[in-house]
Amino acid sequence: MSFLEKHKTAFAAIALLARLYIGGVFIMASLYKIWEPYDFALSVATYQMAPLWTINIFVIILPWLELITGILIIIGLWTKESAFLISCMMVMFLVSLSFALSKDLQMSCGCFASQETFDEIGIHTIFRDLGWLSVSLFVLFFDNGHFGLDRFLFRNK
Repeated sequence: MSFLEKHKTAFAAIALLARLYIGGVFIMASLYKIWEPYDFALSVATYQMAPLWTINIFVIILPWLELITGILIIIGLWTKESAFLISCMMVMFLVSLSFALSKDLQMSCGCFASQETFDEIGIHTIFRDLGWLSVSLFVLFFDNGHFGLDRFLFRNK
């Protein structure tokens, strides 16, 4: 019996805590973006990565995707899929931050608040996002559905 098999309940319990944490982060990040789409659009435009005509589409879709995946991962419904989407979003955010830092842009990340509450991006932002990526990847690889709705809805899988 392997170490992972021997401790699968412990890993599932840790994954539950990771799900609650990363889901909460994504729900909190989505709220500002949903309530203040104009400010969020300005933050996105500041990255200078996307054509202006794509920004409105992005600003409409991303916050709702963050909210929905945050809720789903917390309740443990489609957990692996939600963790995968969150991981993909984290990679996208890391690429965007790296691009902005490489251009020496003086800006806020636009993650939780507008440019007015200026928390300038830096290497600390990269490390923070790498931490969140690690949390979502932990859930993706180690959550076995034991502590969520997946356990009840997809028993026969």
